[in-house]
Amino acid sequence: MSDATFYATNPATGERLEPAFHEAGDADVNAAVAAATKVFDATLDLPPRWPADLLDAIADRILALGDALLERGEAETALPRARLTGERARTVGQIKMFAGIVREGSWVEAVIDTADADRKPMPKPDLRRMLRPRGPAAVFGASNFPFAFGTLGGDTASALAAGCPVVVKGHPSHPGTSQMFADAARDAIAALSLPPGLFALLQGTRHELSAALVKHSNITAVGFTGSLRAGRALFDLAAARPSPIPVFAEMGSINPLIILPGALAERKADIAQGLAASVLLGGGQFCTKPGVVFAVGEGGKSLVSRLQKVIGHTQPITMLNPSLRDNFMRRVHEWSRTDEVGAIDAPDEAVGAAGTWPALFETDAQIFQREPTLREEVFGPSTLVVHCNDRAELLACLDTIEGSLTGTVHVGEGDHEADVRVVLRKLEGKVGRVIVNGYPTGVEVCNAMVHGGPYPATTDPASTSVGSAAIRRFVRMTAYQDTPDALLPAALKNSNPLSIERTINGKRTRDPV
Repeated sequence: MSDATFYATNPATGERLEPAFHEAGDADVNAAVAAATKVFDATLDLPPRWPADLLDAIADRILALGDALLERGEAETALPRARLTGERARTVGQIKMFAGIVREGSWVEAVIDTADADRKPMPKPDLRRMLRPRGPAAVFGASNFPFAFGTLGGDTASALAAGCPVVVKGHPSHPGTSQMFADAARDAIAALSLPPGLFALLQGTRHELSAALVKHSNITAVGFTGSLRAGRALFDLAAARPSPIPVFAEMGSINPLIILPGALAERKADIAQGLAASVLLGGGQFCTKPGVVFAVGEGGKSLVSRLQKVIGHTQPITMLNPSLRDNFMRRVHEWSRTDEVGAIDAPDEAVGAAGTWPALFETDAQIFQREPTLREEVFGPSTLVVHCNDRAELLACLDTIEGSLTGTVHVGEGDHEADVRVVLRKLEGKVGRVIVNGYPTGVEVCNAMVHGGPYPATTDPASTSVGSAAIRRFVRMTAYQDTPDALLPAALKNSNPLSIERTINGKRTRDPV
């Protein structure tokens, strides 16, 4: 057991925040995963809908934390109280969404193909398939959404909904917030007389802690939101294990936003206002921030002027921690030194403990294609406008970019439908969510949402970390052949005791077999 401790720091003031937090070591990892492994075997014998009751109880206890949670979150992140209040509502809402999914029950995708002893030339066996929990999962809390992607955020909620015990590695920028969430989870588990090993929080600042958790042989899946470098490191560690496991990592994303000629001519002022708000929302620290804007045709220079009027008059922004601020300034200074990239607004020096000014850049299509650093995410309050003369230059630029979470197209009445379709098809292969005439920084938590995308946006483009489909990351398919009814999971029994919708011999039904 390690005796080392660390503290949170207020990013607005640089003040050290009490209390000290225990720096977890290998012994803590082993104890947490051992408890999770033991409890996983026990939960397989619990009534199938136990996660719904737990998730509802957790949501209630988060609300019961009241203003104390908001105050600690504000002190550790410098995010405004209104933002954290809304994020708490989202966090509680997504937890209750998963509770509802579990309670309804059809998410297990039960499929039954009954036997046919008379089939020639060989009898057909009875086969039944469903989704089952993988086992203990590791979740890494994010810095930019301390509630919604934190200790009890969407990754933890979806893993618990699937029936997986969870070991969370809390983000070191907000350990007090993480601890309050962990206490809420433990209280809920105790109140329902469930095994305590269902949830554990490990706190610490060392990379070795993260590595030890991912490499532990009993961890079966990983959920992560953060930087490309950290996510890829965890992915590589998991792939190098004797028994590799999936890492569902949300990482770098430039979120291209395209303004076609018709839209640029018809509503340039409105687009500039909405775009600036999207770039600056949350201090530019949203993973869906539009980091590169392609302005097609005439009017791009005027758009930049309008953007500069908003971005250039923005007050300094306090980022989540000094490390993020320093990385942001390093990247914008790299852009400032790139030939033929215009720095309309770029911060020259830091502001306070973790503050910076926002940044705005512009370049042309040829420079964008030539300079690979312009196609990498800059996490923070900045965007780059790329001037494209026509559709051909736009498509050439899109060919050079990697995967993103989102891609946006602004279309005007003067834009030809055929041209729009070509652009949309190109984006579909690059992003997880396509947006038309909007902005990407709003992520709706619902059944249809996809918050994922091709690498480097995520390590698995078939997954999402937001919405009901997020539960699929923490399950695996299991088939049962010629298994007696008494030995089958409840979801596959002939009588359908859970009254869920199933596919029986190709037909969707709630009827018994």
